[in-house]
Order: sequence, then C-alpha cells, then structure tokens
Amino acid sequence: MDISIGRRKQARRAYGFDEIALVPGARTLDPSLADTTWEIGGIKRSIPIIASAMDGVVDVKMAALLSELGSLGVLNLEGVQTRYDDPNPILERIESVGNDEFVGLMQKLYAEPVKPELITKRIKEIKAQGGIAAVSLTPVGASKYGQVVAEAGADLVFVQATVVSTAHLSPQSIAPLDLAQFCQEMPMPVILGNCVTYEVTMQLMKAGAAAVLVGIGPGAACTSRGVLGVGVPQATATADCAAARDDYYAETGKYVPVISDGGIVTGGDICKCLACGADAVMIGSPIARAAEAPGGDYHWGMATPSPVLPRGTRIKVGTTGTIKQILVGPAKLDDGTHNLLGAIQTSMGTLGAKDLKEMQQVDVVIAPSLLTEGKVYQKAQQLGMGK
Repeated sequence: MDISIGRRKQARRAYGFDEIALVPGARTLDPSLADTTWEIGGIKRSIPIIASAMDGVVDVKMAALLSELGSLGVLNLEGVQTRYDDPNPILERIESVGNDEFVGLMQKLYAEPVKPELITKRIKEIKAQGGIAAVSLTPVGASKYGQVVAEAGADLVFVQATVVSTAHLSPQSIAPLDLAQFCQEMPMPVILGNCVTYEVTMQLMKAGAAAVLVGIGPGAACTSRGVLGVGVPQATATADCAAARDDYYAETGKYVPVISDGGIVTGGDICKCLACGADAVMIGSPIARAAEAPGGDYHWGMATPSPVLPRGTRIKVGTTGTIKQILVGPAKLDDGTHNLLGAIQTSMGTLGAKDLKEMQQVDVVIAPSLLTEGKVYQKAQQLGMGK
C-alpha cells in the first residue's frame, strides 16, 4: 500500500533486516541435516556466501582459501591487483595513511592504469592454487577487458556497478555495454548487478545473467546512499528481486540465483536474506576481518578512488580470527560474526528448513521493536548490567 508523503507524491513502505524477524514453524530439525548447498553458473558450493570484489577483502590467496572452504571469492580486476605487479606495498600505504589523506591517496594510486597482462596473471594464479577464478569488472571494464578475461580462462565473471540495467542512455560518443551480447559472447557464466527492483531483475535475467546481485549502497564501506540518495532497504529489495526470479523460472524453466549484496554483517543478517528469498549473500566487511584479508585492519569501498565523485569510505574492522573461523568455526566470538555457516544451519534447524528452498519459504514478521530491544541490550552491556 502506497503512503502519501505530500501532494502528488506517493511512497511504498520498505523494510531493512533490522525490522524483520523469522518465525519458527511447526517442526525443527538437527542442524547437521540442513543442506546449504547452492549453485552458480553450474558450480556447486556448500556455503551460500560470496566474498565481495573489494581490494581489502579478496586477493589471489583469499580466493583460493575461500574456494577450498566451499565458498567463493571475487577478485576486483580494476583494483590494485591488476594495476601493480606487487600490490602489497600499495596495500600497506592505504592502511597507514591518515583519514584526511585517504581519498587523495586512493585517487592517486588508482590512477595507475590496469594492465591486461596482470589480469591474465591473477586469473592463472588463482587456478594454479586450485581456486575458482571468479572476477569482477565494471561495465566499462567489461568492454575493455572482456576478451582478456575470456582468454585467461576465468570461471565466472561479475559485471558490477552501483546500478546496472539494460536500458542505459549515454552520449552518442559513448557506446554502452550491450549486456545481452556480452553474456552471449563470453565463454563463462556472467553475473550482473546491482539492482533493487523486480523490473530490472527481470531485464537482467532476460539478458542472460547467470545470477543477479541485489543491493545498492547498504554496505558499511559504501556511501552511495548518502551521496546519491539511491537505494531500497535490503529486505524489501531482496524479496522483490526474488519474486522476479520465481516468475522468470515459471516462464522459462531457467533458474537464475539472486544474491543479496551489502549491509550484511552477522549470521542473523544472512539468515534473514535467505528467508527473504536470496539464494546466497555477498559480504565484504565480515571477510575483511580475517587474518588472511589483504587489507590488514581496514576495509574500503570500490567507488572510493573515483576522480569525479568518491562514494566510499575506509573503515577499521580489525582482525578477529582466521577465514576458517569466520566461515565455518569454531567461533571464538559470540556476536554472530564467526562460524557463519553454523549460524545458517542452526537457524535452518530452528525454523525446520531442510534446504535453502525451504528456508526461502519460512514465515517473516515485521518487528521494528527488535531494533529498539537490541539498542537497550547494548546499552545495558555498556553499563555492565548484563541482561
């Protein structure tokens, strides 16, 4: 139901993850029986979690480790890994600079051109270590480097921007990327994003997307919502895009996974994503806290280096454990940021969902009071009052 926010302007109520809760059903099951496997581009994974294509999150080593654990990491092919033969000194400079100098330094460092030979090198390094070579390009980057990626033998290609659609208006001097043609010509599956609406999700699926990323600017290191004012709360965006997936499947018989991307920090957030219809999630800051993460104690947004309109920030996430502890445990923290797979399985057991398809069907309630209760609890903890 639309709500009037003024004369001739209607708005639809939308919900974020803090405003909903999952309802236990009539049965429960042992968490060990919960099947969390899913498939993207013909590749099966046991953990429905993808690490974001951010320079502080995924490098060659991390991509291989995530693959080994049953997850997936996406390498940013327009970041420091493909601009510098040895990115480690660059990453150290990013970590050491003060906040006032950060954006200027990023713009300078990312002005170094992307080198096609390094794209090939990184893809081959991931595969040589037994990892799944999932890589990310902007639409402009896809036009420039798509052939290089194809020849290097990447397993999955993500084409990502703040907003991606098949109906893009450009000056006559600039030819926009034809997403349908790109999907058809690439020899590997292409994942498209990001979007937040039913209509655009349907367009991307019809263009040939092997999966669709959902979310615009909700992440901790992204400031797109603050800078542009664009976005839809993630619970509603995920549910709307999942509805498009289901309708597209009913029409064509082709199932295209929906991946909720951004603003997801804890196991509870992931479980709510799945309950809203997501097949998997993409996360950045939780992985950036791993001891093996290339960003050290820091995590930053992909659009931070923009020379025209920076839309990202650097946040200090620290190091809380190994990537194995964060993904599969055993957890050494009780705040929901360790053993994310265990959180999913335990939630599925509590809700009686045997697999992710059943998890997508569990009951959800609107519970904005939970946010208030959480703040009260946090305040009590700060005051040493326990529960």
